[in-house]
Amino acid sequence: MAKLITEFIGTFFLVFTIGMTVTAGTDFAPLAIGSALMIMVYMGGHISGAHYNPAVTLAIMMRGKIGAGEAMQYMVTQIVGASVAAVMVNVIAGSTFAAAPGPDVGTVAALLAEILFTFALALVVLNVATSPKTEGNSYYGLAIGFTVMTGAFAVGGVSGGAFNPAVGLGPIIIDTFMGDGGFGNAWLYIVGPCTGGVLAAVVYKMQHQEG
Repeated sequence: MAKLITEFIGTFFLVFTIGMTVTAGTDFAPLAIGSALMIMVYMGGHISGAHYNPAVTLAIMMRGKIGAGEAMQYMVTQIVGASVAAVMVNVIAGSTFAAAPGPDVGTVAALLAEILFTFALALVVLNVATSPKTEGNSYYGLAIGFTVMTGAFAVGGVSGGAFNPAVGLGPIIIDTFMGDGGFGNAWLYIVGPCTGGVLAAVVYKMQHQEG
């Protein structure tokens, strides 16, 4: 239960930060988002592994560090945490939000952006937080948070910069039921990040000659 509570809290504050900064229209949203993830990773890394992302959980499951049953519990908890965060943003900011590709951005470009930066994120997580060679390091949270910040600055305007099915789905669910949104883009934030997570697990095993 402690692990699931931690995954809920970490995902909640990640998505809550995304929603509040996006609805406020700040140019420094990626910095706040990356910092929020870093903070939450340091908060919960020693308890749950601080995934806060179904694609990362998928990669870690393929890495063999978590079983399929527990991974499914993590994923459901992460999506619930993201959904509750989206509700709180609506209550506080008075509006819903949802990730979406930028204007005039093609589907292929948006999908590739989600795949590539989720791949980078999951590969960083696997190497700094699960590898015996980096065990006990104190920089893992910084590396993970900065990866998301970099991706948000680089391709946030292309794909919406989710790199995380919970970040994509939670707000879309709430936007659909409480706002004027729909599920049209939902597949992008499932297929893209999950593909990136799978590729990261494969490359990690090649890097470390496992399996």
